[in-house]
Amino acid sequence: MDEKELVKNITNILENKKASNIRIIDLEGLSSLADYFVVCSGRSTTQVKALVDYLDEEMEKLGVNMMRQEGKQEGRWAVADFGDVIVHIFHDETRQTYQFDELWDNGNNIKNI
Repeated sequence: MDEKELVKNITNILENKKASNIRIIDLEGLSSLADYFVVCSGRSTTQVKALVDYLDEEMEKLGVNMMRQEGKQEGRWAVADFGDVIVHIFHDETRQTYQFDELWDNGNNIKNI
């Protein structure tokens, strides 16, 4: 599965589980971390945890394994690593505090879903 198809599948899965404010950040040429970040929010720590679990389960069904995850235990900011695509799932308040999206915005690399 190529990166764009991976991003599309991830965003569809997150939308199905009612993640909010989903954004795709194109990092190609900007970072060696990944080619894309997918950023979204959950309304509670419980929803953040559920989003991580659901994403992992649904991606496995597509034959894609999550390489690593961090932060799920607290449910404030969880990271799911799929190699060239890294997913950041924030609790609404935490996302507002850190303004993560703006850190990576170079003016034309963010797409709202």
